Amino acid sequence: MNLLPNSSKEFSTADYWEKFFKQRGDKAFEWYGTYLDLCGILHKYIKPKDKVLVVGCGNSELSEQMYDVGYREIINIDISEVVITHMKERNSVQRPKMAYITMDLMQMDFEDSCFQVVLDKGTLDAIMTDESEKTVENVNRMFSEIGRVLQVGGRFVCISLAQEHILKKVVNYFSAEGWMVRVHKMAENEENMRERQFVMPVFVFVCTKFKQIPGSTMILEICIDEQDRPSRLESTSKLIAAVMERQHYALLRNKLKMRSHDSVSLNLCEKDTSKTRYTLHVVDCPSVKPSRTNIFAIFIVPQGRETKWLFASEEGRKQLAESAAFQRLIIVTLHRDQQYESLQAIQDELSQKVMELAPPDLPANVQVPFLSEGGDIGIRTVRHKGTSDTSGEYVIEDVKGEEGEFFRQLIFLSNSSLVQSEAKLMPSKVQSVPKKKRKDKKKTSTSDSVQIPSSQGLVIDKSYLCCEHHRAMVAGMAFLEHPTSLTEIPMSVLVVGLGGGSLPLFIHDYFQHAYLEIVDIDPFMLEVATQWFGFSQDDRMKVHICDGLDYIQRLTENDGIHYHVIMFDVDSKDLSVGMSCPPAPFVEKSFLQKVRCVLAPQGVFILNLVCRDAILKEKVVGVIKEVFPLVYLRDIEGEVNEIFFCTLSADPTIHRSGFQKQAQSLENKLRRPGIKWDSTYSLSKLLQEVKLA
Repeated sequence: MNLLPNSSKEFSTADYWEKFFKQRGDKAFEWYGTYLDLCGILHKYIKPKDKVLVVGCGNSELSEQMYDVGYREIINIDISEVVITHMKERNSVQRPKMAYITMDLMQMDFEDSCFQVVLDKGTLDAIMTDESEKTVENVNRMFSEIGRVLQVGGRFVCISLAQEHILKKVVNYFSAEGWMVRVHKMAENEENMRERQFVMPVFVFVCTKFKQIPGSTMILEICIDEQDRPSRLESTSKLIAAVMERQHYALLRNKLKMRSHDSVSLNLCEKDTSKTRYTLHVVDCPSVKPSRTNIFAIFIVPQGRETKWLFASEEGRKQLAESAAFQRLIIVTLHRDQQYESLQAIQDELSQKVMELAPPDLPANVQVPFLSEGGDIGIRTVRHKGTSDTSGEYVIEDVKGEEGEFFRQLIFLSNSSLVQSEAKLMPSKVQSVPKKKRKDKKKTSTSDSVQIPSSQGLVIDKSYLCCEHHRAMVAGMAFLEHPTSLTEIPMSVLVVGLGGGSLPLFIHDYFQHAYLEIVDIDPFMLEVATQWFGFSQDDRMKVHICDGLDYIQRLTENDGIHYHVIMFDVDSKDLSVGMSCPPAPFVEKSFLQKVRCVLAPQGVFILNLVCRDAILKEKVVGVIKEVFPLVYLRDIEGEVNEIFFCTLSADPTIHRSGFQKQAQSLENKLRRPGIKWDSTYSLSKLLQEVKLA
């Protein structure tokens, strides 16, 4: 039997409802829950002595059940004469004071201000099926009539699915009338949701009629749980957004029940501040063989490690879930500006919410494990916050690594899953590179460790390159002709992109005859690098605050300026493009030809490319190969980064046969007595995976 309309517009027609109730017969139609589902909210706003008008009553048992618990002043109206006749017959003996009247709620016969409560269960949803002019006119007439028959202080209690157009209409209309608007989310009853055959949660609008006072502040509130106090919101847009967030969460839960998703992520926010406290990534692994103990688990990512590829990328999270061998793994990341006491405290806080996301086949009374890397929640200390005109908001923080070391990180909040710059911290008594004794006192060097503002008394370890792509870029200097002499002869280096300054600092300290020009468009980055990452300029290292495109253009206008090494390590601010490094103009053919013009004949151009768009990357690589005769490529394992080494030599055998030996010889030169060299570095190994692009 078809009891639902072919078109949603049929909901608002009297003919549809006449036919509907004839087919339905005696069976009550409780789309939006029973009295037991609703009574917790209704009893807060409707007193037993209140005179209540139920609009669009249908054959719902709600009025009857309210009558039976003491609400005796109830009048029910409906546009369907069939249902009104039926309900009169059904209640004439048991509920003699209950009134049922055939009436159009858009043109009611009642006197003004004669009710304390107007109760609507689904009628507004049936009327406002779209936003056409006629429909909106009908809804306005309905609201106007409700406002007319309600007393000041009376309430319009509307039970609704709160589709977006309905939500906006209710909130905007009644707030503009000066009424208080509060929205309750009804507690979900899984059995009722299955019977209703839709997954959207039910909401209850409670609109309280106030006298209109010019200039009065709107009162807008939301209450998610019956036990919670309402949260006040400052604008209609924020109230609407808060309701829609709950609807999206319901849709997400339904997707998870159906297992019809690739990956799902959501934020859990503090109720009072709306700040994100947790981010949850739900990963299903259909390849895992099911058993009672491996259906579901929660993995807590320690603070400061959420930027690792394993946790920050969809591919990494899938790999983690597969290695953990659970059918569903929820990966939880913790947010800065939040305080966390312990793993146990996090588990207690999250237990109820994550169980809402459990697989539908999870057996009852199964212990769901909470996992973590290293068994703790990590340490994150925010050192500085600022705003750059170019890069937006940024934060500098110290985090504890897997082995107990501490690292300083620069993160742009526009892309908070990416570490922009990173440096290792060490006790202040250890020096990275001993300061050279110089006769010329005017010349300064940054080759000693620099004390950094830190409550832990740590300093930047400038001998350590945290980023694997920076290590590969340094190793790429082995592509130069006679690299073993690089530590002994003058060498000009151009680096576009300063960041925290780790890459140019390393080259400056280990290639003591290198003269570096660093270009960055953002003056704030120079300030950050100097104050927080131990960077400083001297006679061998200068920073130019300007656009790298303009700087290289000016170089081409000055004949005779050539660099042995040119490095691009510059991020893109345009997140809409599938390439985050470098900005697209830096890899256009016309610009790369200018780069070639300022590269020494035996020099090397080294480019850090981060591109997730396969088609765009293929195009970029094609342009690079058009401009440079010989192009090598090294993938960075576990990262999207790819490092390109471009030379002007057209003979691949010259480099292919010897650059690894050259890298080893260069490393031997750099490992000179009295100089700290990180034992994990091997320039020759870094170049083992290099291939022709």
